[in-house]
Amino acid sequence: MAPTTLPRLPVFEAIAKHNPESTVAVHSLSGRRFRYGELLGDVRKVRDQLVEAAGRPIGSDLNGERVGYMVENSYDYIVTLLAILAARAIAVPLSPSFPIPELQYIVDHSEALLAVSSPKFRAKVEELLAAELVKTPTHVPLQKHIGGSPHEEVELEEKADTGKAGMMLYTSGTTNRPAMSLNQAWEYSASDHFLHVLPLHHIHGTMNAIYTPLFAGSSVEFMFPFNADNVWKRFAAPFLPQAAETEEKKEKVTFFTVVPTVYSRLLATHKDLSPEMQAATREAVSPANLRLNISGSAALPTPIKQAWATLSNGNVLLERFGMTEVGMALSCGLDVEHRVDGSVGWPLPSVEARLVELDTGLLIKAGEEVEAESGRERAGEIQLRGPTIFAEYWRNPTATASEFAPAAEGDANQTAWFKTGDVAVRRPVDTVVKSAKASQADWTGSKMMYFILGRKSADIIKSGGEKVSALEVERELLSLPVVSEAAVVAVPSGKWGQKVGAVIVLEKKGEHAVNKWTAMDMRRALKSRLVNYKIPQLLRVVDSIPRNAMGKINKKQLVAAVFEDDFSGDEAPAPKRQKA
Repeated sequence: MAPTTLPRLPVFEAIAKHNPESTVAVHSLSGRRFRYGELLGDVRKVRDQLVEAAGRPIGSDLNGERVGYMVENSYDYIVTLLAILAARAIAVPLSPSFPIPELQYIVDHSEALLAVSSPKFRAKVEELLAAELVKTPTHVPLQKHIGGSPHEEVELEEKADTGKAGMMLYTSGTTNRPAMSLNQAWEYSASDHFLHVLPLHHIHGTMNAIYTPLFAGSSVEFMFPFNADNVWKRFAAPFLPQAAETEEKKEKVTFFTVVPTVYSRLLATHKDLSPEMQAATREAVSPANLRLNISGSAALPTPIKQAWATLSNGNVLLERFGMTEVGMALSCGLDVEHRVDGSVGWPLPSVEARLVELDTGLLIKAGEEVEAESGRERAGEIQLRGPTIFAEYWRNPTATASEFAPAAEGDANQTAWFKTGDVAVRRPVDTVVKSAKASQADWTGSKMMYFILGRKSADIIKSGGEKVSALEVERELLSLPVVSEAAVVAVPSGKWGQKVGAVIVLEKKGEHAVNKWTAMDMRRALKSRLVNYKIPQLLRVVDSIPRNAMGKINKKQLVAAVFEDDFSGDEAPAPKRQKA
């Protein structure tokens, strides 16, 4: 590698073709802007800094070495990530929100050679490196980019060679191929303007909302941490009457991808906006302006999906399914008719998916989704294969091998299948029609869509010989106006194996606010919605349900904290069992 060149990675090839004057990143609060024309030059300079800090000659690379980095959501993050890939190293994001012991584990386990910090997090990285580590990485403090650098032509190497460049997101992820798959499915473009409010140590915030937009020449506007008032003000800015009078009118947001709790918070605060702001924000998030609104990383409750569609004058949230090991794997389509409630759609371009029954290990073939004798749906674990699947669990061949299943005998493609641990059904949806767009018609339009039932370890509850989907019960609880939040969990039971337990937060405001809600009230409300064995036997009303940065609930911790006294008691009368 010559000192003045960058490796011919697909992302650098794409960036080099974009309009150099177009915006790659905006810092929302300060208004600072950065152009595509300065990006590769900045990447090259930081790449050289990393190589030099590692004691290698400029022009060489780091050949798969791990580089930990702690950088705020900003243009600096983009440059740092790309510079690590340019060194053919493996990028290991270090979340500023993690405590030092957790960061110690990541640095030790990844055997990081370097630890990069922005000025904002220099002190925290120094604290981390002062801790007891197996091997202390070399600290590389970076300077802040202020923008406005002249456009620099950066040559790419003649031959394409990604080497060992990649990302390690605990667990590992891949880069180029997932981005290309999403570009085809969601049709990112240079005219897209992202509002980015997500943390960056997860696949959602990194792959969907930074890395893939770079391929398309989109603009990414960073606004982190999430604040509902600030987000509404930013959405509204281009549509307020005074917007036309400002020197620099802000671009409208065209692409927004977040977790369900963000949409929930936005919906809850919208009614507190002024009439002028309410009108501007409704226009901003309408289908005519917000091209795509996506919900992921956790199950989307139906009431949130319906309320957002109403507020936005018909902008239906697109649901998808992904995980760190596979990037994005399933998705609903861009056509509104393809955004079916409760479904995560179809396998994305280049991804293959199948369902395998948990108890029998039998493949659920097309046309065999329903048992012939009983008429019951057959649920199975989602297994995936394709070029977007991760390579391995870092230096853990045993764990890697255990999470892959061999291809079926006689299968022309003998690539192994990754066992996701998520359970789903394939269900016919009669309203689905083939898309008029060729790019969508290639992978959407089948009547058979995937519906997630939950994680087999936490969301599939085995009670008295029956299997209950926690997500299905949560969806019904959340459709009740008195319920604000809900988590359905498996409570250990000597008699039933597991009991269905519900933890809820009651609605505190408005006409549906209540102070008390009993297990009997819950059963009455769900009686017409769920078969008896799915109705929770245990209920706890709490003030709040703990969630992580991506809106997910650790159900094992929740059970231990809330239902510990119920582990061995079966005092609640069990609902009468009947067939679904």
